[in-house]
Amino acid sequence: MEAIKLLSLSSFNTPKTKTFHKPPNIFLPTSPFSSSYKTNPPKPCKLFTTLSETAQPYEPQLEAEAEAEGEEEKFEWFAEWYPVMPVCDLDKRKPHAKKVLGLDVVVWWDRNENAWRVFDDSCPHRLAPLSEGRIDQWGRLQCVYHGWCFNGSGDCKFIPQAPPDGPPVNTFKKACAAVYPSTVHHDIVWFWPNTDPQYEDIIMTKKPPYLPELDDPSYTKLMGNRDIPYGYEVLIENLMDPSHVPYAHYGIMQTRQPKEKKDREGGRPIELSVKQYDKNGFIGKQEWGSSKFIAPCIFYAYSDLDQGNGSAQPAEAKKQSEQRRMALIFICVPVSPGNSRLIWTFPRNFGVWIDKIVPRWMFHIGQNLILDSDLYLLHVEVIPISFTGKERKIMDVGSANWQKACFVPTKADAFVVGFRRWLNKYAGGQIDWRGKFDGTLPPTPPREQLLDRYRSHVVNCSSCNAAYKSLNALEVILQVISIVSIGIVAATKQNMMSAAVRTTVVSLAVVCFAASKWLAHFIYKIFHYHDYNHALR
Repeated sequence: MEAIKLLSLSSFNTPKTKTFHKPPNIFLPTSPFSSSYKTNPPKPCKLFTTLSETAQPYEPQLEAEAEAEGEEEKFEWFAEWYPVMPVCDLDKRKPHAKKVLGLDVVVWWDRNENAWRVFDDSCPHRLAPLSEGRIDQWGRLQCVYHGWCFNGSGDCKFIPQAPPDGPPVNTFKKACAAVYPSTVHHDIVWFWPNTDPQYEDIIMTKKPPYLPELDDPSYTKLMGNRDIPYGYEVLIENLMDPSHVPYAHYGIMQTRQPKEKKDREGGRPIELSVKQYDKNGFIGKQEWGSSKFIAPCIFYAYSDLDQGNGSAQPAEAKKQSEQRRMALIFICVPVSPGNSRLIWTFPRNFGVWIDKIVPRWMFHIGQNLILDSDLYLLHVEVIPISFTGKERKIMDVGSANWQKACFVPTKADAFVVGFRRWLNKYAGGQIDWRGKFDGTLPPTPPREQLLDRYRSHVVNCSSCNAAYKSLNALEVILQVISIVSIGIVAATKQNMMSAAVRTTVVSLAVVCFAASKWLAHFIYKIFHYHDYNHALR
């Protein structure tokens, strides 16, 4: 599934566009799916500056263009909706601790108002984390340090230490929990990263990005999520880069092979182009369809109904494409420097029955393996102990001079160039952490710890967590059966059990023991650690 590297997103406004000459066309590995809606033909924008069209391979000169074009409207990092978690992976019985954009938040279910709430993860009393608390029998969020209780609006409803005949200190403004505006959109909890009361009704004037496939009941849309130990910028660039798929994911994902293979993996030229961009993101183009980057979090890929040399598809082919469609949606959440979160879903309107009978965790096996196969590569590349590596090198030269640290001479890097251009021109060249971090990146842990799926995925996925517990229970049952069977044979006298029965019981013990050992290996490999050695693939 060459899925995890192509992306696109839903609609956004595009006020100003600019043309460049001969924009590189976009070409990605085989993608046999189509989108459920058309986009207006985008106008080309200026993205690349070359010395000549026939000279050396082009290299984008983004800063010179930005300076020549003057001031543009700026992207405000704290004036956007951010996804927190898919609803399917949130437990209504308890609060959940999450970090987004450097903010520690707690997500919990307010059963009195039937709504998910997002609070600042800090009790106003003594700053204990509310995520370590509980939801009490009255549906209030309770801090378990001193028992203070809060309703869905953040009002303090009960302070155990305050005498009932004393002043109503629980009604003071300072006793209230800080509440972020939140909403459920496309089955994901989103929040607005500002607790100022003026943003209480921000949902009335600005909504999270709209993705048509996720609003269409004819599509299946299983979701997954995983915490990634490298930064938001690296995550998005990786997903926008199709040319690494045959190499980093060799043996896992299939790609279209060129007519003449020049290496084992079958890498080939891939033509991508950015057709339109502004502070809200950009529209990309490739041979089979289009992609969108909707700032700041979404990269979304879909195929166009009309393809190939500008001519419309034959009526029969077009009808077939309208019947079978799929999109690739990746939502990249900035968590903290060197850490991000990926929420993914691949909605499709065919084979819907498969998702109804196959547990979600089984789909996550392959998707996690794809993420693992380049996770260590990217982490070591960007966050090495030796202070070298991509992210640190870019920090050394300055984000505005990123191309001085990276050489991107082919059209296959057009989306990455487009993202870096957007980041530099509209978003200040980096995420605004509001002074919460000093720019120091975390060190590299051991490989086994870095690739441990349990803490990065299983504990945050309701389906994988349930499967993990069930399979562990099955492993114990098999071991018990094996031990009991051997015990029965050992305790039974020779003349009280026939040879056939004794053989059957011993065989059962051996089979159960072997099955428990295999199951233990399976559990470890699927839910904890599955190494991927590129040299031995």
